[in-house]
Amino acid sequence: MEALESARPRPAGGDPDPTGPASSGRAAQASAAPWERFSAWLECVCVVTFDLELGQALELVYPSDFRLTDKEKSSICYLSFPDSHSGCLGDTQFSFRMRQCGGRRSPWHADDRNYNSRAPVALQRESAHYLGYVYFRQVKDSSVKRGYLQKSLVLVSRLPFVRLFQSLLNLVAPEYFEKLAPCLEAVCNEIDQWPAPVPGQTLNLPVMGVVIQVRIPSKVDGPESSPPKQCDQENLLPAPTVLASVHELDLFRCFRPVLAHVQMLWELMLLGEPLVVLAPSPDMSSELVLALTSCLQPLKFCCDFRPYFTVHDSEFKELTTRTQAPPNVVLGVTNPFFIKTLQHWPHVLRIGEPKMSGDLPKQIKLKKPSRLKTLDTKPGLYTSFTAHLHRDKALLKRLLKGVHKKRPWDAQSALLRQRLLELTQSFIIPLEHYMTSLMPLQKNITPWKTPPQIRPFRQDEFLRSLEHAGPQLTCILKGDWLGLYRRFFKSPHFDGWYRQRHKEMAQKLEALHLEAICEANIESWMKDKSEVEVVDLVLKLREKLVRAQCHQLPVKEVTLQRAQLYIKTVICSLPKDLQAVLCPP
Repeated sequence: MEALESARPRPAGGDPDPTGPASSGRAAQASAAPWERFSAWLECVCVVTFDLELGQALELVYPSDFRLTDKEKSSICYLSFPDSHSGCLGDTQFSFRMRQCGGRRSPWHADDRNYNSRAPVALQRESAHYLGYVYFRQVKDSSVKRGYLQKSLVLVSRLPFVRLFQSLLNLVAPEYFEKLAPCLEAVCNEIDQWPAPVPGQTLNLPVMGVVIQVRIPSKVDGPESSPPKQCDQENLLPAPTVLASVHELDLFRCFRPVLAHVQMLWELMLLGEPLVVLAPSPDMSSELVLALTSCLQPLKFCCDFRPYFTVHDSEFKELTTRTQAPPNVVLGVTNPFFIKTLQHWPHVLRIGEPKMSGDLPKQIKLKKPSRLKTLDTKPGLYTSFTAHLHRDKALLKRLLKGVHKKRPWDAQSALLRQRLLELTQSFIIPLEHYMTSLMPLQKNITPWKTPPQIRPFRQDEFLRSLEHAGPQLTCILKGDWLGLYRRFFKSPHFDGWYRQRHKEMAQKLEALHLEAICEANIESWMKDKSEVEVVDLVLKLREKLVRAQCHQLPVKEVTLQRAQLYIKTVICSLPKDLQAVLCPP
């Protein structure tokens, strides 16, 4: 398991204590510049091979001084190989997600804070998990004792850019399997020259003689932000390969066998219900899990999810125990053993072998969980869940019409994504409107008093408001919307949404209070104030400025400049000895 030798140190990145035993990331001096740009995209690149004596073994980690715990190394080894039941010959691409074992890394180091503050919540950097993007090759090779070459190239990142990293692997992996380590080192050095992923920007990413052009989504994007456009670039040869999205999957392809149940699956995801997806191969399981977790956008998926999960995972016992209710997690698996192990789970989705003909595959049927008994269980959605909303038959008709007319799959996916987005927005808009009503009125925010509090969220009051401001205003679907909201209130997604919105509103309140202070007449206020009160104002204004800059509050630049001017004005009104204390040389 020796890693490539590399003399270049890694930056400290975000580890609170890089020298401590809990360190799980970059362990070098904070001032070290090499690999800083690489770190903005990837944590490391791994090569996992099958050893006849050891089984899966970590052959290579690059850069070599990236620190992985033994548990993380073991997880990467097992998660980078298809299960023995999958029988994947040739090349296979899939994804996994694993917990960082070296202790939770603070998400608020400089890079994360800057990126996450501008990125959509669904695309923010993972703070406690690694995402693995795998290119696995299994081919006959007479030079290998076992008769087969079995090897995986793995990109480990904290960014959920599945489309970008799969495209990158398509370029790099075939070349790596031909030329091995020197090729990988050259690629990593190229990535180390990439500009950082800045939300809202279109970037050109050169690698192996190709330029990949991508646009990094921003939280201020509209629902249909345009992909990067091919532009004339005199300096770029060859012309860029434009990726329409860094993260969006082909939803129609992922959901083809379950189109009739997409809406029910959307409800299960919204409510954070435990779901196991059993598919014939890791590429199918991982893509379906990622498609399911993405269908709530723009809501952030707040539950745990594992696009590919094996019996060797260190969390196997924790996630499959029968001593407590199943956790809020979506598991993608390929081993039929999980049917027996997870019989107590309320929702199991079994997918059959793919049929890649132009026709729509036979839609899987709804079945009762009691029929989930044998290892040869037929494809189906095994659940006793009853959907709250009536099925969107118009959507199914349009998709079927698209199949018959041979409409391109990307157009089918766009249609499906748009309808899911509209459904999520119809559900969330009443919550947003009610939440906005809890914000204190701007006229009640006065400069010299503590701003009023945000009113508490009262579920009964919200439910009463649905009669005249509910989802029926924007959605044609009928059903038990009230029942859906009641169950949503008990889910991790309500908690996650509410915390995020409350935090944003509290920051807005702070910004409005700072603006109110800066618009007030400071000289008039100081006339009858004691030195203690004036000094207290200076300290509070400084604290507000620091918070506004550190937490990137929605404050205008002119307001920040005025606050700094106010501080100078107030300090100048004080005796020289106090000025020296407040503004030391």
